[in-house]
Amino acid sequence: VVVGATVVVGATVVVVDVAAGSWVSSELQAAATSPIRAMMTAIRRIGTSVPGFLVEGYRRMASTRCRSWMTRLGSATARNVGSQHADEDPHVPTTPVDLQTPALLVDETRMMRNIDRLAHRMASSGVALRPHLKTAKSIDVARRMLAGGDGPATVSTMAEAEYFAGHGVTDIIYAVGLAPQKLDRVVALRSQGCDLAVLLDSVDQARAVVEASKSSGMRIPALIEIDSDGHRSGLDPDDPAVVEIGRMLHGGAELRGVLTHAGGSYDVAGADAHRAFAEQERDAALHAARRLDEASLPSPVVSIGSTPTAHADIDLTGVTEVRAGVYVFFDLVQAGIGACTIDDIALSVLTTVIGHQHDKGWTMIDAGWMAMSRDRGTAQQELDQGYGLVCQEDGTVIPDLIVTATSQEHGTISVRPGADATPVRFPIGTQLRILPNHACATASQFDRYHVLPTDDAAPMVTWPRMGGW
Repeated sequence: VVVGATVVVGATVVVVDVAAGSWVSSELQAAATSPIRAMMTAIRRIGTSVPGFLVEGYRRMASTRCRSWMTRLGSATARNVGSQHADEDPHVPTTPVDLQTPALLVDETRMMRNIDRLAHRMASSGVALRPHLKTAKSIDVARRMLAGGDGPATVSTMAEAEYFAGHGVTDIIYAVGLAPQKLDRVVALRSQGCDLAVLLDSVDQARAVVEASKSSGMRIPALIEIDSDGHRSGLDPDDPAVVEIGRMLHGGAELRGVLTHAGGSYDVAGADAHRAFAEQERDAALHAARRLDEASLPSPVVSIGSTPTAHADIDLTGVTEVRAGVYVFFDLVQAGIGACTIDDIALSVLTTVIGHQHDKGWTMIDAGWMAMSRDRGTAQQELDQGYGLVCQEDGTVIPDLIVTATSQEHGTISVRPGADATPVRFPIGTQLRILPNHACATASQFDRYHVLPTDDAAPMVTWPRMGGW
């Protein structure tokens, strides 16, 4: 290792920060589809300690795990990774036809329409919107979702919290039940100026938070999770443990409030059904907050939300914030329950036709479950969309043509079972788009978004996407 330089050995990049006296090693995938496309400037500067110090790497193949790890270490390196525009590197694709497939596409016009719709609804209700960034996992998307740019935000992993905090988001709720082993990471982020709150629903978790607050010398804020629909975790609003936990947190940490998630709203369809779940969600959270108040305990935050219920037209009096995440892209599951239309879906997978089984009416594509995910969320809905709905290259839906089967790197396109349609014969090399069942699951298969800009005259841009836990 040469101090003040970057050493590339095989598939490992070692970065040395002279001032900090630290090093970061990133595993890079050795196989790249094209060395010319793969080799580009991955990371700009390593802080002000070494001006002009550049790290050359395989940006196309760089591990998102490493990116989140560097953020955890507080490295300015990860914070400087941002949008990749065509004028920054001559090898960056500027149109979908330039892409190697499968590739993840975002329609910026649809995405911004989705973002604006919910933002306007929350603004008219006078209730804060705390977007969930678990779907996006990208600072470029988050900056468009967050009204102030720095929060409030919701995350579902500590890696997300570290990544977004590293990009300047300072108001975050980690909205998954807390594993006590992660409290050191919580303390580290809070010591860096991020107001990170945790979620819990047990005395044992509360005790761990109190102990960590005492040992760190800081009161860690925690919300009590309330079960509003029997969907997953959380306490019944009438459970005596709500007050017991509240007293523990108030005495030895910080009782931030209550939080609930109407996950059951994904299992019903239509505005009336979603409105009923939204009211049930609201009532459960408010009831728990009242119980805390009756025990002379604070509940400054009353947080509710899911994408279907966030769009429901109900009275939100007493609620302080609403959370939603998949609304940024939407997907076929959300369309199937009436939370959006097909035309609202902003995420798709670009794929290429690689073969045929004409006697079976099959078209083979290079997007298997490694690209689409194995999520079959529409299987129990009225209209089963298989592994995804097929569109032309420009995004126009092809009626009743779906991905009916997948293996690891192969997808099979055929007419929806029972539909009265004629199989379409696509020439080898034809590019198609596939709308996903579950945007979160499909996006997690990729490390970047290729964004089709609102301005048709503008080139396509690339937004990095993080991963990890």
